[in-house]
Amino acid sequence: MSIIFHEPILVIGGKGKVGRRVADRLTSRGFNVRVGSRSANPRFDWNDRQTWGAAIDGVQAAYISYYPDLALPGADEAIRAFTSFAVQNGLKRLVLLSGRGEPEAQEAEQVLIASGAEWTVVRPSWFAQNFSENFFLDGILAGEVVFPRDGVLEPFIDAEDIADVVVAALTDDRHIGQLYELTGPRMLTFRQAIAEIAATAGRDIRYIPVSVEDYAVELRKQDNIPAEFVGLLERLTREVLDGRNAYVTDGVQKALGRAPRDFSDYVRATAETGVWRT
Repeated sequence: MSIIFHEPILVIGGKGKVGRRVADRLTSRGFNVRVGSRSANPRFDWNDRQTWGAAIDGVQAAYISYYPDLALPGADEAIRAFTSFAVQNGLKRLVLLSGRGEPEAQEAEQVLIASGAEWTVVRPSWFAQNFSENFFLDGILAGEVVFPRDGVLEPFIDAEDIADVVVAALTDDRHIGQLYELTGPRMLTFRQAIAEIAATAGRDIRYIPVSVEDYAVELRKQDNIPAEFVGLLERLTREVLDGRNAYVTDGVQKALGRAPRDFSDYVRATAETGVWRT
């Protein structure tokens, strides 16, 4: 059964890859959307609990994306504090963006499940949009992508599919109490993904494999990457990209009744925008 919230739907992380797509979809369907971010009005800051009250005022449903990542120590406690505060102040439905293959993220999931709210967990694989919206984009434009884990397979998921599932969970009762593990329909190595992008974009892009240790050293040389993100990326590449996620799921099919978008569909659509042109 579909629902209509007359109150605002809070989209925490509403300027991120998934969050802004969720906000756009909800807005286009006529929902009143409140973006939760440090630059919004009212603002929302995970590190400043004084901002939470105004952000959730009058809200009955929220999408939760934790910044900077659920894999960081203390994330589950932040989720516990927020969900407890939210439920006490009238929020009925919470949808959490989790992390695949991350034990810390799964601890946060359990916090959500125990919160007393109508809950849905969305647990996606590596975003396809990491190749076009940040992370790998500079390397692709430079024609040289340096990354470890050369042979590890990953079923890249399109953020458009993730957003479709989140919106369904926020607006349809059928998704209450569901955990959706979302992947694309096939697995590729990072080298294969870069090769597909290069072929479609008509570019010569080299993939250069390195060790996790050397990758972390190179990250620390970049002034635009905060130290906590260097540690996070090193941990994720070492622990999560170790082959544990090398399998495909039917989460998108279960949630939406259709197959997920293929990585090739993402590559073709993104190449047409010109983002990979030098």
